[in-house]
Amino acid sequence: MPDTPVPPVDDERSTLLLVDDDEVFRRVLARALERRGFAVSVAASVSAALAKAPALAPEYAVVDLKMPGESGLVLIEKLLELDPNTRVVMLTGYASIATAVEAIKLGAVHYLAKPCDADQVVAALNKSSNGDSAIAIAGSPLSVDRLEWEHIQRVLAEQNGNISATARALKMHRRTLQRKLGKHPTRE
Repeated sequence: MPDTPVPPVDDERSTLLLVDDDEVFRRVLARALERRGFAVSVAASVSAALAKAPALAPEYAVVDLKMPGESGLVLIEKLLELDPNTRVVMLTGYASIATAVEAIKLGAVHYLAKPCDADQVVAALNKSSNGDSAIAIAGSPLSVDRLEWEHIQRVLAEQNGNISATARALKMHRRTLQRKLGKHPTRE
C-alpha cells in the first residue's frame, strides 16, 4: 500500500505548491491532492510560483519541468533556498536522464514522467531520500532514437537551456534542433 498521508485534524493540512502550465492537468491534480489531505496552491509559471512561495512556505511542491519562461529546474533551486525542508517532485512530459539527474542534484526528492496520477505523486512526495537498490533494471538497451533524445537533453542542460548554443555544440541547424525538441521523447 502506498504511503498516503492521513488528512490532519483542525485543517492543519500540509501546504503544497503545484506548478504546471497545463491548466486542465493542474486543476485535476490539485483537486485530487486536496482530497488526499493537502492544502494546494497553484501557479502556472515559475514567476507566479515565486510570487506565492514566500507567503505560502510550502512543505511540498510538485513542479513541471517545461513551462513558458524559466524551467522547473530553476524553481527547485529557488524553493529550496526559501526552505531547505520543502519536498519537491519534478513532473515532466519530456523525461530524460539528463533532466532527472539535474532535478535530483538540485534537491528534488523524486522525478515522475507524465502521465501520472495523484497516488503516484503522493507516493513520490513521501518517498525516502535514500535510493532503491531493488528497482527493476531494463532488459534491453535504449533505442537509437532515445539515445539521441538523451544526448540532446544532456547538451541542452550543459548549455543552460540555450537552444542556439546547444545547436552549435551539436553542430546542428537551430531549426532542426527546435523540431527535435518539439517532439515528445521516444519510449525506452
